Amino acid sequence: MNMKKIGREMSLLMGVTLSFFLSLTGLIAAGKFNVIGWIISFVISTIISLIIGFIIPMKKLTDGVNNKLGLKPGKLGTRCMESLISDLIYTPIITLAMVFMAYKKATAHGAKIPFMGMFGKSLALSMVVGFILIFIFMPLYMKLVFKKNGIGGPGGPGAPGGRPEE
Repeated sequence: MNMKKIGREMSLLMGVTLSFFLSLTGLIAAGKFNVIGWIISFVISTIISLIIGFIIPMKKLTDGVNNKLGLKPGKLGTRCMESLISDLIYTPIITLAMVFMAYKKATAHGAKIPFMGMFGKSLALSMVVGFILIFIFMPLYMKLVFKKNGIGGPGGPGAPGGRPEE
């Protein structure tokens, strides 16, 4: 089985999910929700998250950290660490892009707001939301992608006691 293919599928699913919810969260938190603004934010953040996902080998990175910390696969602490690592990589970059876009739009209309204050509040909220999203969706998507690719399902290749690969 091509683990790169599984990694790409995971990056796609997680990137779209994070982008969907983080762009929604940012606009709702700002009290300026509109459908066109959300679509633009969603598209831009999806492109950014896909670029991140295809450049950074998340599995290799999280496995390396987990090994150094002695964390075992499938444990709650391991899931928390993997979620934190992904959150620290994706969320600040996506949030920076979204806040910068909103800041430019607001200041073009004459608003006098400090960028760092706007970014700091958004980043704090987005980090919490991002962690929760990653913690919830990553294992669900992993099961989905593995099942789709014939790994770990009942009797499938790679399943304990499953049929041997041919």
